[in-house]
Amino acid sequence: MMSKILTVFVTTAHEEEALRIGNCIVAERLAACANIIAGVRSIYRWKGQIWDSEERLMIIKTRSELFPALEKRIRQLHSYEVPEIVAYPIALGNSDYLQWVLDSTLEEPAP
Repeated sequence: MMSKILTVFVTTAHEEEALRIGNCIVAERLAACANIIAGVRSIYRWKGQIWDSEERLMIIKTRSELFPALEKRIRQLHSYEVPEIVAYPIALGNSDYLQWVLDSTLEEPAP
């Protein structure tokens, strides 16, 4: 079960953008959860210059088969030309939590 679940890291320019992305992907069941961590400092090279920026880090939990749709949706909502969207498989974890991630990303049952 655990290899079916990913942790996805995404950085954003500001809190509002992270909240917009997080609310959208959870509402659309592309992610079970999106944590937002403020105060992340990123130093990077972009278009020939070194930048030092404060960003927000999103830690997103999802099913691996949803990654292509999740990535596409984040790209649609994100302000960066090349957003950081990187995924790591979860090797081990609380089995109840991991099952919740799977259950929370299933399509809603029909009425």
